[in-house]
Amino acid sequence: MATLAPPRLPLPRVTRAAAVRHLGPNWYATVMGTAIVANAGATLPLRVPGLRTACAAVWALSLLMLLTLLAARTLHWTHHRDQARAHLLDPAIAPFYGCLAMALVSVGGGAVIVGQDWIGPGAAVGLGTALFVAGTAIGLTVAVTIPYLMAVHHKAGSASPVWLLPVVAPMVSAALGPLFVPHLPPGQWQRTLLIGCYGMFGLSLLATLVVLPLVFGRLMTGGPLPLAQTPTLFLVLGPLGQSTTAAGKFADAAPPGMPYATGFAVVYGVPVMGFALMWLALAGAMVLRARRRGMGFGMTWWAFTFPVGTCVTGAEGLAQHTGLAALRWLAVGLYVLLVAAWLTAAVRTARGLVGGALLAAPPVPAPVTARTR
Repeated sequence: MATLAPPRLPLPRVTRAAAVRHLGPNWYATVMGTAIVANAGATLPLRVPGLRTACAAVWALSLLMLLTLLAARTLHWTHHRDQARAHLLDPAIAPFYGCLAMALVSVGGGAVIVGQDWIGPGAAVGLGTALFVAGTAIGLTVAVTIPYLMAVHHKAGSASPVWLLPVVAPMVSAALGPLFVPHLPPGQWQRTLLIGCYGMFGLSLLATLVVLPLVFGRLMTGGPLPLAQTPTLFLVLGPLGQSTTAAGKFADAAPPGMPYATGFAVVYGVPVMGFALMWLALAGAMVLRARRRGMGFGMTWWAFTFPVGTCVTGAEGLAQHTGLAALRWLAVGLYVLLVAAWLTAAVRTARGLVGGALLAAPPVPAPVTARTR
């Protein structure tokens, strides 16, 4: 007698809304890391045929990534508000909201630096201005809101380099704001933007000087970070390289009444870049140690991109204002490191997306049960 096969039940469909449930703000780091490859490469003190065209293509990719992520994060907030609120109250995730501001400003600055080659100067300035204003407003809000949440609601525990993300966002605006000075009416408008950039420079720098000793002390007294978090040590390079870049951009945009800007760029930038190189060596050694102990790929690997890119732009500015060939070659060497890190992180991320691992729910710790006799 023939037996009937059980009916096949349809597999549950994974909707777009469900796919983004665990999409956190840390994903904006992919946009930042991509945009800095374009921005730093376009101003590299080295003539390479086709380099600027390649940088324009990378900038276009960063813009596409930004638009895609903004749409995905909108779905996340619309359909998974419980998860979004949980992210805000999680001290390990909330600081990454600074990445949204930095992604907007980085892509906006890239529009003026290299995007105009493809979309024209007028459209580039318009797009760049819109993204810069939005990113700066979000960055200033995050610089206050996230530390407030960490002080009032979070149980943050020991210091982490991730704590730098909210306070470094205004520094990115300070570094890219001078690009828009020539497009404003002369006089009060230009001076207001430039002085505002100086204000954001000070805001971010002083906040960094408060957080950085906590991070360094945690490393010296608490031992190495967990393997998965070790790449976040590179985040310390962000405020160092970005502040050096900002000081150089201030000198580029300074009006005739501010002759001290160039001197400040060199006097400030050289020692800070020296400390950045020391930290790069220290963080690199810690990453190699973690890799030998089994550190696998994670989204924290994007910390190898944007912070290193800020050191590239910082070295470029110092090379321009000092005329030293050693600084030009330093910028070139750091850019090679940046491109290698970006390619590695991008390929691994693409594999994780295709396989679904990067958007899967985080593992739930097994409950601890007591033994009874």
